[in-house]
Amino acid sequence: MPISASMDRGVFVSLGARMASADGRPSGFDYMRLFLAVSVMVMHITITTYGQQADFALWASPWRPLLRAIVPAFFVLSGFLVCGSLYRCRTLFMFAGLRAIRIYPALSVEVLISAFLMGPFVSTMAPPDYFTDAQFLRYLVNVTGHISYQLPGVFTGNPFPDIVNAQLWTVPFELYCYLALIVAALAGIRRHRLLTVIAVILVMAGHLAARLIRHGGHYEPILGAPPGPLLIGYFLAGIAFYQYRDEVPANPLLAAVSAAVAGVSLAVLPLGEYVAIPALGYLTVYLGTADPRRTVIAKAADYSYGIYLYGFVVQQFVMALWPHLRTWYWNALICIPLATILAAISWHWIELPATKFRPVLNRLENRWVAFMARLPKVGGVQQGA
Repeated sequence: MPISASMDRGVFVSLGARMASADGRPSGFDYMRLFLAVSVMVMHITITTYGQQADFALWASPWRPLLRAIVPAFFVLSGFLVCGSLYRCRTLFMFAGLRAIRIYPALSVEVLISAFLMGPFVSTMAPPDYFTDAQFLRYLVNVTGHISYQLPGVFTGNPFPDIVNAQLWTVPFELYCYLALIVAALAGIRRHRLLTVIAVILVMAGHLAARLIRHGGHYEPILGAPPGPLLIGYFLAGIAFYQYRDEVPANPLLAAVSAAVAGVSLAVLPLGEYVAIPALGYLTVYLGTADPRRTVIAKAADYSYGIYLYGFVVQQFVMALWPHLRTWYWNALICIPLATILAAISWHWIELPATKFRPVLNRLENRWVAFMARLPKVGGVQQGA
């Protein structure tokens, strides 16, 4: 029976059944990734065009709950999809290898382009001074995921001065999430799903306790996006929804309630960033497991990572070169298409070719599995396992 017919007749339909009806690749995830990546650029229009004070005002406006939901939704989506990758891999070596070829090639190229091409073009410093400055050398370390945001003499006259790649602040926390998932896999979450739920609760409680200790026992509201350590909780929530996908209903009413709870929580509620974790987690996964017709945008490729990588630096670059275009509409009309073009180049020339390393990972994994199979067993336990 088709999913839509089942829902019309009141038959229980799970998130997992929704995915299965789309052969495990619902188009909703593709649209969500692209929507969230562009939303990050839209979120940065104000600060790159008008500066930090205008950005503060934006975060205090009625747009506040939507702004606060964008990055956490990205982490929920990542947790859900990456957990699927973990379950499909035979070994953690393969899982870590796949994450590495997905993250590092495109990140490294973007960092090198920013440092060696864009930077000296707009820097107020002479090339010899620019390339020998300690700030330049620190910026190159970004290829490892240890983030620095400044290049010598770059964007000093912008409304949001000196910052080259503000959006990269999430990269270390994404890497921490992958590490947390590997540790959780070693702890047995594939056999004991409840461990993931417990981990979400522990992250929430630990983060809240650390905040209270830092502020002398007083609760200080978070005015901007949920901080990096708490994003790990959103990531783990995505993992939990993947693990329980066959038991969690795909219910439009529940999605609407989740949207309302997440919106109110992120807008006005004390501790709202914690309350929003399950609500925003469910809403994100519900939308992701939908399977609307694939348009040319969804069929072409996954440009979301490239838009994320290049969006902020493109906005800063355009605002630096053409100060007379420092209005929100020119920022959007010029920078979003330009970042999308760079994302397409990144996908077709960097990210997609990087997937050719997967057979190498497969061969290494096969050798490891074969080696482990040859190890003797003592007392019914295989040595080295």
